[in-house]
Amino acid sequence: MKHGKKYRASLTKHDLTKKYPVSDACKIVGELRYAKFDETVEAHVSLRLGKGQTVRDTLVFPNQFKAEKKVLVFCKEDRAKEALDAGAAYAGAQEYIDKVKDGWLDFDVAVATPDMMKDVGRLGMVLGRKGLMPNPKTGTVTNDIVQAIGELKKGRTEYRADKGGVVHIAVGKSSMDTAKLAENITALLGEIWRKKPSDAKAGFIQSVSVSSTMSPGVWVDYKEGE
Repeated sequence: MKHGKKYRASLTKHDLTKKYPVSDACKIVGELRYAKFDETVEAHVSLRLGKGQTVRDTLVFPNQFKAEKKVLVFCKEDRAKEALDAGAAYAGAQEYIDKVKDGWLDFDVAVATPDMMKDVGRLGMVLGRKGLMPNPKTGTVTNDIVQAIGELKKGRTEYRADKGGVVHIAVGKSSMDTAKLAENITALLGEIWRKKPSDAKAGFIQSVSVSSTMSPGVWVDYKEGE
């Protein structure tokens, strides 16, 4: 892939082989910014996973940077008011199942009570393709809809390792205060470390880098268990 002049110039502003403390890496990413828009900063965490192992969970970053999510709750009608009062944009049963079947997707995340999953599961062809299917592993299939809505509106975000064992996730914006960005990355690494499979080998977190939308990556010096 051929990069532009500004990108090539940014490669000369830091040591491409050196690993930096989290706060220093965040500062460098900010200095590498050259786009006219507020770039998204991503962390890329390479994990040493064995056959059949994966890492997947959700977390709420200490410093938010995304717009508030529009939440749809699939629930029986007697719980719809509870969901709406907690901040859901939409809540109900068959009405919203039918709307989604017809292609309506005016929401960012879906939550379902367990007693609705038999019907919601039939929407797999629609919700699954968009990554919107409620899932117990991400806390979006639950009877505690008030807590789930509250965490989602605070910015609860799912992370998961891809087939290559790498977690790619947005952690902030290039305009954010460096300390807040570093705090988000530290929180992410702590959460991933806590999800380490019990039989994982040494060197579970193999490497960490951060980059903004248009910038090259910066290696992070991370010690396991920090």
